[in-house]
Amino acid sequence: MSTELAFVFPGQGSQQLGMLADLAEKHDIIGQTFAEASDVLGYDLWDLVQNDAEKLSQTDKTQPALLTASVALWRLWEQQGGEKPACVAGHSLGEYSALVCSDVIKFTDAVALVKLRGEYMQQAVPAGEGAMAAVIGLEDDKVVAACDAAPGIVSAVNFNSPGQVVIAGHVAAVEMAMANAKEAGAKRVLPLPVSVPSHCELMIPAGQKLAEKLESIVFNVPTCTLVQNVTGEAVSDPSVIKANLVSQLSEPVLWTQSVMLLADLGVTTALECGPGKVLSGLNKRIVKGLVASSLGDLSGFEAALSA
Repeated sequence: MSTELAFVFPGQGSQQLGMLADLAEKHDIIGQTFAEASDVLGYDLWDLVQNDAEKLSQTDKTQPALLTASVALWRLWEQQGGEKPACVAGHSLGEYSALVCSDVIKFTDAVALVKLRGEYMQQAVPAGEGAMAAVIGLEDDKVVAACDAAPGIVSAVNFNSPGQVVIAGHVAAVEMAMANAKEAGAKRVLPLPVSVPSHCELMIPAGQKLAEKLESIVFNVPTCTLVQNVTGEAVSDPSVIKANLVSQLSEPVLWTQSVMLLADLGVTTALECGPGKVLSGLNKRIVKGLVASSLGDLSGFEAALSA
């Protein structure tokens, strides 16, 4: 185990049509992991990920797809003799990947859970009523103030890196908060193409449903240091991990704080175990000098393995 290595797992927005195709051609374990998930879901997840962009963008399909991609990469890393990380953390949905890879929950349980998580989130807010937006180049407290000044439900929900905060809530309230943020000096304010306003109080009903399902799932003590989003702290008590997953649905993702904690714990390299490079970009902005790269394609995986 390397005390200087962390694995970080991406959340929604990192999915890509055709993801992991180059790795799957060379390594059977990718296809095997997707087949295992397909058995739980009752449909061919690999076919969906490779060929159906519309379904891949639906949150109840996106969530199992990303979880499975991350776990497939983790299994391949282990199979190839990659160094075991001392710490894991996942961004929002990615936390479930971190739980599987630190042996807190079984992969098949996680697949079933994130499918339901996606369904509960979509049910909580009818399509077209919720929105999210990214605020770029404005201090955290000013983003919070822009939301507080808007009538209706809107709040800062992802503290992704210094100068990048995502807000979420009802459409009209988000639009007002976007205008407030521009007036306060934000460099850019971008609406996000999502069907669900994640991590705000509109998700409380989804959290209540998820809590009931979590009761039937066995949670174990993590085999390495696990940092959770909702507190930005390392957690080892299975009952606390479970409670944090419920809170996470309707409370902000403290990603900046989480990555700063990894650095404080001695981490100097953070490998992004999933498609895309979203977290790698954020992590470099959060901790200057942090080595951050992605395992999400063949060239990136092989480069990290031989580093």
